[in-house]
Amino acid sequence: MLAHQEDSYTYEMPPSPAPAVRAEVPSEPLLHRELNTNLRNCLRAIFFLIAFGAMAVTLLGGISAKSGYTLLETQQTADQLEQENERLKIEIAQLKSPSRIEAIAVQQLHMQVPQHMYFSHEGE
Repeated sequence: MLAHQEDSYTYEMPPSPAPAVRAEVPSEPLLHRELNTNLRNCLRAIFFLIAFGAMAVTLLGGISAKSGYTLLETQQTADQLEQENERLKIEIAQLKSPSRIEAIAVQQLHMQVPQHMYFSHEGE
């Protein structure tokens, strides 16, 4: 008879790796952290100053453009008023002309131009 012989195997667990020893990375020196923080704060301040400057330039440009348009509109109005003033001066000169006044006196008021004119001179 064949007998089954039980082999006695001994199972050995492989040795577990030793816990990984974390190499202690020296933490950043306090001075280095402060420099990074100070640098970030300076860069933030510079960024905000540049942004504020850009906004100020844009705002001033808009105000300048608006002032330019207002000035142009005022100049156009002044030119129109000067032209109207010149037209009115010409019209006044035409209305004051002696020939016009004489025509109105003769036609509308039925006046006549005297045939003879006499001037008197008082003696001194």
